[in-house]
Amino acid sequence: MARIRFLPDELDVEALADETLLHASVRAGIPHTHACGGNARCSTCRVIILDGVENCAPRTEAENVIARHLQFGAHVRLACQTRTAGPVTVRRLVLDEQDLALVKEEMRTPGIEAAGEEKSLAIMFADIRGFTAFAENLLPYDVIHTLNRYYDEIGRVIQNHGGVIENYMGDGILAVFGLDRSGVSNSTKAGERVVSSAINAGLEMIEAVAALKAYFEAIHSKSFDIGIGVHYGEVIVGSLGGYADKRRTVVGDVVNFASRIEAANKNAGTNFLISEAAYLQVANAVEVNQCPHWDIRGKTGSYNLFEVIRAKK
Repeated sequence: MARIRFLPDELDVEALADETLLHASVRAGIPHTHACGGNARCSTCRVIILDGVENCAPRTEAENVIARHLQFGAHVRLACQTRTAGPVTVRRLVLDEQDLALVKEEMRTPGIEAAGEEKSLAIMFADIRGFTAFAENLLPYDVIHTLNRYYDEIGRVIQNHGGVIENYMGDGILAVFGLDRSGVSNSTKAGERVVSSAINAGLEMIEAVAALKAYFEAIHSKSFDIGIGVHYGEVIVGSLGGYADKRRTVVGDVVNFASRIEAANKNAGTNFLISEAAYLQVANAVEVNQCPHWDIRGKTGSYNLFEVIRAKK
């Protein structure tokens, strides 16, 4: 028999031969939600495998259908379909009526990694320098037109380099590189690939904005520059929001740090800074100037930041 530890119930259950996680938990009196009766017709029995995923049997075809539909990570499993040959620790993800309502909504409108998944990504923040001064005397239509012209240019660049703009924040954007599931299996190579993509995109974005300056000068008699910050590390990717406003997002300290790096451009007198974690992924492929140790607002200690000059040939 295999021991299954159920959280948040803090209960250990010995699974019988060929027994699913759901059968074991129900037999033990755990209020494990299974709206379809445990027939892989919903995802309300889903759990996240916190330890021992290697002891779990592969997904059944029925589970694969649900997993593909909701784009589950490898550690999110349907309890009604999952059997284990060794000890595992799992957490039930649907605990009350509100959880159940959220899951039913996800089944209708599936999200990316809806249950949450940890991924190593390159995070980019880009912000227009001095946009308030640029826009203060413009008509509202001109402000929106200017932003859309800018976003169209940089959005195309980001997409061409495999990135995705995850959020627009007035005159700033959050872009993510590495969300595709076809990445190189070797983690070092994957990191090098996604950081290189982010850096090449950033350099091309600066060129695109420089090319736009003549247009903005002709129309508005003024233009602007941008600041870019890139960091690399592990974030949580998941779908957040209410029923009609659910969207994919990335959260974690890596995201916050990338934002701080972008803001550091103002004091450093630079346009494009990357973290040491990002630089280490591409040290042989990019030419940089190392900045003095920087105190980052909201972070303790000093950090190495690098100004990106150009990609090496």
